[in-house]
Amino acid sequence: MVYLNDNVLDNGLNYLTTNGDRVDICSQEPTTYTEATSTYSLGYKDTLTVGSPQNGDASGRKVTIPAITDGEVTATGTASHWALTKTTATTALLAAQTLTASQGVTNGNAFSLGAIDIEIPDPS
Repeated sequence: MVYLNDNVLDNGLNYLTTNGDRVDICSQEPTTYTEATSTYSLGYKDTLTVGSPQNGDASGRKVTIPAITDGEVTATGTASHWALTKTTATTALLAAQTLTASQGVTNGNAFSLGAIDIEIPDPS
């Protein structure tokens, strides 16, 4: 396994900090921007700020998406995943993962999520 300096890991994570501006809750794991923001999206929170890189919980480095308390639900269903996207200029799906617990949501309501860590672990 190759040793990677924290600066190498931070440069990748800084892309999330600089460009991640929307979190969607999704009915399944998206693999594209369109799936994340349209096909599987049940709601979203935009104008968010992703934290700066810091030490990971176990090893490596991480960034944190702060807790969301005022997300907008746009469709009724069961949210099982979250997706972080870049919505300005060139759009992109930046990260996606399973929620800690699935959450039933109803169109027109608000949703909340706890803080989300995106971590790059150190090589084993």
